[in-house]
Amino acid sequence: MSKGLRSSKKGPTRRALLGGAAVLAPTLALSGKAFGQPVPRRPQPEVGPPPVVFVHGNGDSSALWINNLWRFEANGYKRNQLFAIDFVYPNARTDDAKPQPLRSSAEDQMKELSGFVLQVLKATRRRKVALVGSSRGGNAIRSMLKNGGANMVSHAVLCGTPNKGIVISEQLLIGSEFNGAFPLLKGLNDGPDDLIPGVDMMAIRSDRNDKYSQPDGRFVGAPGKPTGVGYDASELRGARNVILDGLDHREVAFHKLAFAAMFEHITGKPPGSMFIAQEPLPILNGKVTGFSEGTYTNIPVAGAEVEIFEVDAKTGERKSAVALLRKTTGEDGVWGPFVGRSDSYYEFVLRIAGLPTTHTYRSPFLRSSDVVHLRPQPFGKADEGAGAVTLMSRPRGYFGVGRDKFSLDGKVPPGINDGVPGISTGRLAFDAAPPRTVTAVFNNESIPTRTWPARDGHIVVAEFLN
Repeated sequence: MSKGLRSSKKGPTRRALLGGAAVLAPTLALSGKAFGQPVPRRPQPEVGPPPVVFVHGNGDSSALWINNLWRFEANGYKRNQLFAIDFVYPNARTDDAKPQPLRSSAEDQMKELSGFVLQVLKATRRRKVALVGSSRGGNAIRSMLKNGGANMVSHAVLCGTPNKGIVISEQLLIGSEFNGAFPLLKGLNDGPDDLIPGVDMMAIRSDRNDKYSQPDGRFVGAPGKPTGVGYDASELRGARNVILDGLDHREVAFHKLAFAAMFEHITGKPPGSMFIAQEPLPILNGKVTGFSEGTYTNIPVAGAEVEIFEVDAKTGERKSAVALLRKTTGEDGVWGPFVGRSDSYYEFVLRIAGLPTTHTYRSPFLRSSDVVHLRPQPFGKADEGAGAVTLMSRPRGYFGVGRDKFSLDGKVPPGINDGVPGISTGRLAFDAAPPRTVTAVFNNESIPTRTWPARDGHIVVAEFLN
């Protein structure tokens, strides 16, 4: 087992004629002619591991699974056996029982996931899939399994899912699907254990570094108040529980150690490699999704303008004034395809009417992917009056002070907390002119960007892959 990973757990006579008929019946049955009735064929055992469906968390999209998809491919999975859902409204309601614009209930997500799984089974001609969920995605998985969907699922892996709740309280997060004192989790946790017959269940969690499995209410806006849960809030009773020391709430789904645990659980063998095998000319694609009323959705945006430029690996300057790709999206929001190079750095420019022009600088793409989704980046209150604004973003984890090496323009941005990692973005303001290079660093990943004037509606994001 890999370092940092540990597991806890659990004239003949009439009799002669009848006898002869009994002997002959199986032979006739095999030919489908016994008593003139067709005989149902026995289901043949399915060969190979099941297709995998990845289920993202609160506010997220399928784009977060890109490394997991690549690692599964690099260990023998075919691309047409790997799927990732995009919930239309990925953000949870404040109170699960009360409708809220552009947000979904737990039931909404369960129904959407069930429909998606049915489509996957039809496309793959398989009887069962494996489900892998991050955070809130695990709530949808558990709900589906407990409400008639278990016959479609062979394995379930829940990563950082608050199975007991973020809180168990009558005062905090009242009515939330993440509150163990309210109907959703009370129903899911009713019974002597959390197992589902016929489904091989596993939970992956942090030791003490998950911001949503804390005895103190600091990360739910109530510092000093007890949450009613402990560091083991994401465990599943009776299932295999894997603890990844030092990893944070997101990393327990997207880190290479999390991949190793889920791959072995689903396939029955450890991965041959946790590294991503490169493709020299990856084909990239994805969709543009929207932002409205302060909330991201996964609804495709039509009429968005996308440009891609190759940039210098040290300065972030464009290698050519001519875009490698320029496209206006249709109703499906799709911006590609684009054939890139796995050793090149790119700047993605996204223009959506009424929103800032977003310049996203990315590390090289190691393999092909169709989940390179693009979202606009809104300005924040702290950006008012700034000449230029640059963010560094880590969608698949948080910045751990003392655990990670990270900086933006050689500085640690303000607002990133110490202790349990809990912040995934940092931002700095710069002068509007002259344009200059701003480098974002996270451990071994370094992304060069260029400043763009905020007064003209431009904002810059350095998005880390890891």
